[in-house]
Amino acid sequence: MKVSRHTMRICYLDAFSGISGDMLVGALADAGADSDAIADALCSLHSGARVSFEKVKRCGIAAAKFHVHVDEPQKHRHLSGILKMIEAATLPDRVKQNASAVFQRLGEAEAAVHQIPIEKVHFHEVGAVDSIADIVGACLGFELLGADAIYSSPLNLGSGTVKADHGVMPVPAPATAALVAGKPVYARGPAVELTTPTGAAVAVTLAQDFCVMPPMKISAIGYGAGGHDFAEQANVLRIFVGEPTGATEATTVAVIEANIDDSSPQVLGYAVERLLEAGALDATLEPLEMKKGRPGTLLRVIATPEQRTALAEIIFHETTTLGVRVHTAERLVEARRWVEVETPYGKVRMKVSERSFAPEYEDCRAIARSTGAALKDIIAEANFAYLKNHR
Repeated sequence: MKVSRHTMRICYLDAFSGISGDMLVGALADAGADSDAIADALCSLHSGARVSFEKVKRCGIAAAKFHVHVDEPQKHRHLSGILKMIEAATLPDRVKQNASAVFQRLGEAEAAVHQIPIEKVHFHEVGAVDSIADIVGACLGFELLGADAIYSSPLNLGSGTVKADHGVMPVPAPATAALVAGKPVYARGPAVELTTPTGAAVAVTLAQDFCVMPPMKISAIGYGAGGHDFAEQANVLRIFVGEPTGATEATTVAVIEANIDDSSPQVLGYAVERLLEAGALDATLEPLEMKKGRPGTLLRVIATPEQRTALAEIIFHETTTLGVRVHTAERLVEARRWVEVETPYGKVRMKVSERSFAPEYEDCRAIARSTGAALKDIIAEANFAYLKNHR
């Protein structure tokens, strides 16, 4: 099986209409993954399924629909049996590892939902032949495209109810809800299931982050079709494939300010702590000379637009100000990533961009507190370790 080799390549999943396994395989094929190679590899699972790709339209957008055809009733399977199928198939090692990791994640979610040991989980919809083909096909599609890094937008889960083997379930289905815990999600559009357990499992297992599109030079775009054609929105999963550019990323932020002349430094310091804990991108205090020569302080908070109301409420609650100023600004941010380095004191995460790097302060602080080592020495060792191994 031929797998492309290249410079660093990114795949970005635009899940504005949710994500399912068949949508993902279709989008990968539409973006350039060899559909014949996917079909041949899935045959090596010996699952009794046949697969095909069809060009369809969703709200006028041409998209690839991935079909799994089964000639005999599907069986419920345990995790161990599925992992054996994957291991025995003719697949690249990384595909086997990723597909197995996705099913392991699914098994853990199902076990948590039903409060049973993972060994006793029966994979109903998840373990059906079509879902096995979806997961393995998706992992292979990423490999065929040479994806080195996968990112995803926040997931549109949908709403309403869905019929499953256990009966009528709320959307998101319990397994989906367990899988996306801690990830950014929302519900918009028709009252149907938009993100399935299979799609959620692949996304949360393989995506490095759920965020806006990283700076990249787009080389291919693929559209994978869902099973229905909605009037409200195109029922497709869109995939962008490209190479990182290292360019600065422009984002819109809200800047919240207040001039305060009747609060103590301790109160203002605590307010800054509260604001940062609540998700502010930054919060600073600057000395001012206010009217009539009174000393004061400028509190400035930088936040995402959707955070501004909640953070303004914290300012009103924790300080004596009676009003705040809010304006929007453009924030230019270099593309950055995390790299972990090993120091004599322990592991430290480094925040790295194309032109700079810095140790994560909280990591260094935690090590200093636990070991008694000087903070400056830990920072120096982290910088040395990064330069030694990554430059």
